[in-house]
Amino acid sequence: MNSLIERLLSPDRLYNASEVLGRQSVVPASAGVYAWYFSQVPGFVDATACHRFGDHTLLYVGISPKAPPTNGKRPSQSTLRKRLQTHYGGNAEGSTLRLTLGCLLSEHLGIKLRRVGNGTRHTFTNPGEQVLDRWMQNHAFVTWVETNRPWELESQILASGLHLPLNIDGNCQPETVAALSALRSKAKQQAKEMDIIADNGGPRKALRVQV
Repeated sequence: MNSLIERLLSPDRLYNASEVLGRQSVVPASAGVYAWYFSQVPGFVDATACHRFGDHTLLYVGISPKAPPTNGKRPSQSTLRKRLQTHYGGNAEGSTLRLTLGCLLSEHLGIKLRRVGNGTRHTFTNPGEQVLDRWMQNHAFVTWVETNRPWELESQILASGLHLPLNIDGNCQPETVAALSALRSKAKQQAKEMDIIADNGGPRKALRVQV
């Protein structure tokens, strides 16, 4: 197996929200692949076949930046640091991981997806996003590897047979993709039936811990 994949599966350690969001963030401002491990599996997710690291379950992998566009547009300038800070401290519109987690945990946390701004954007608004922040602080942990072409490593991971129930794009397990897609579509349909509100769910400066 690729040595970089091995490092994601058997990391030296996992990092938490405070370490990612702190003024002296431990996350490098470079390209790479990240893996999210959870101490609590959300919602109806079946994690029976998932990889485990100690008491934590691997549910999702992602990359930053994404692959360069083929239409000549400028490639993304995002980095591991920017992306992980968005996942931990952004909102559902900017983070597919937060969108999925919020939909899975909606009843448990008492939060709902809402249309905000001009009505085309969706977040869990505040205090919903703040509630999700706290859940992620307690249960979501991350590790990463640096690589110049992270989309290539991501493709290898998704094709490796690892069970990654929170991934949708590129996931080779159609049942998982269908269930998550249906859940998110239902949440957006319910949001469509409610009024548009102004609160966009972030940013929340209080979460940026000084370390």
